[in-house]
Amino acid sequence: MKKGIILAGGKGTRLYPLTYATNKHLLPVANKPMIYYPLNTLINAGINDILIIIGGPHAGDFIGTLRNGEDFDEVKIHYAYQKEEGGIAQALSLAESFANNENIAVILGDNCTDADIRKDVESFTEGAMVFLKEVPDPQRFGVPIMEGNKITSIEEKPKEPKSNFAVTGLYLYDNTVFDKIRQISPSARGELEITDVNNLYIQEGTLGWSTLDGYWSDSGTFVSLLKTNIYWGEKEGLI
Repeated sequence: MKKGIILAGGKGTRLYPLTYATNKHLLPVANKPMIYYPLNTLINAGINDILIIIGGPHAGDFIGTLRNGEDFDEVKIHYAYQKEEGGIAQALSLAESFANNENIAVILGDNCTDADIRKDVESFTEGAMVFLKEVPDPQRFGVPIMEGNKITSIEEKPKEPKSNFAVTGLYLYDNTVFDKIRQISPSARGELEITDVNNLYIQEGTLGWSTLDGYWSDSGTFVSLLKTNIYWGEKEGLI
């Protein structure tokens, strides 16, 4: 697997007024723009051909920040523009021609982790894989329902989570993912949910999972953004 996709569209309304100035994924985390962290997650896993899905009023800021990827050795960076917000799965659908029937790694642009997923990427062949992390607020995420060692379903943002594990914004998919996106319908909030795509893989019996070892945060709220800055600031020796 050599192709990765970073989903970095949206308006970042939960972080107003910070995101009046620029896209959420370009806000500073310690000494780097936030998007450097998901980029490095993919690069450290051996992925060097990366498409970034951008959108919103500050989409052009990505080009000014990342340019052609010259800050990252031997990495090709491409861009696709999401015209309107329609959910994670809708954004991912824009990557179909880039994927070109190959397996892909997908990460949300606000996911900051120091976990090493290289072994999972190298061993992945077909189906899908999600990465789980125990969190204090699972109701903000997709939550897996387990029977033994298998995920039997994923509940999206449940009011009463059945576990403390979250499905993080990091996924591995085979080339059937785009057909599955075409099979799902918008949720009650009008979006194509990636949880619905993952549940189709569960129905096929082809969804695997792994846990993320190390730090992980989605950095999508004021509190998680602050905690992420503190963690990486300490790790980089800045504080």
